[in-house]
Amino acid sequence: MAARSGVRMRGVFTAAAVAAAAVIVGAVLPATAQSAHAAPTVPAAPAAPAWAPESSAAIHPGVVLSSTGGGGQCTANFVFTAGSRTFLGQAAHCTATGEATDTNGCTSTTLPLGTEVDIAGGRKATLAYSSWATMQARGETDKGACSANDFALVEIAPADVAAVNPTMPFFGGPTGVSRSGLPKGAQTYTYGNSPLRGGVSALSPKAGVSNGDTDGGWGHEVYTMNPGVPGDSGSGYLDADGRAVAILSTLNLAPLPVSNGVADLARALAYADSYGGLGTISLVPGTRAFSPSPPGVPATAVAVPAGPPLGG
Repeated sequence: MAARSGVRMRGVFTAAAVAAAAVIVGAVLPATAQSAHAAPTVPAAPAAPAWAPESSAAIHPGVVLSSTGGGGQCTANFVFTAGSRTFLGQAAHCTATGEATDTNGCTSTTLPLGTEVDIAGGRKATLAYSSWATMQARGETDKGACSANDFALVEIAPADVAAVNPTMPFFGGPTGVSRSGLPKGAQTYTYGNSPLRGGVSALSPKAGVSNGDTDGGWGHEVYTMNPGVPGDSGSGYLDADGRAVAILSTLNLAPLPVSNGVADLARALAYADSYGGLGTISLVPGTRAFSPSPPGVPATAVAVPAGPPLGG
């Protein structure tokens, strides 16, 4: 099946998605007999990776990801770890196998766990978690979650971790995870890398304003002057303090034309922690400080738009 560039579209027509869930087999350490006076042995914590310099890193937020066997091209959002494992985040719908109108994460068909994911530049990753596949396995009935919990993780091969940097291009950060969501009027900053942009990097950084929550807080509606388009799916959103707050899920044609639906990251992570089988998943902060107006970026590219009507 030919790869599709995904942002799912709501309104007149839609583009689909999802992936497979994570089955992680934990290592069991054998018990060791100890004398009554011996101190218990405490396993050493895994060493923190030495991240590549931002200027030369081949794997980072904003890199294009393409699944094999279906799905489409998407943009990585943030870097995460769980124990000694390292992951890139993407949208779960980026590995869908159904029709373009399949947008419900609790019913859409997905690629299996272990699906190979191509990272732009020639490296490979492996699908390790999908909120959509996990919700299906659990029989999730929360309509808000089924509609807006759109988050997946692809695992970076250990040999490639040295090529990873966790910094969002242009804006820097993230500085942590936002637990506050995106209330109406909140500013947000994102970076998309859709192939449809033809390599014009000036179109990638975008500032936006939130129109408030959707799907019971599982999602938010964001308006930017330059909206996220197919291929930007999964890209990360920062709040005004540089905290990771959301990931791009849909391009909305109604009720607010050319707005974007974004998945709430804190909720998506909590769901993955509880049901994903990976253990506790941690966001990796960027190695460069966040700035809403970084040097060298045209002011027009990052000017926060007037936005949609915020009332009603």
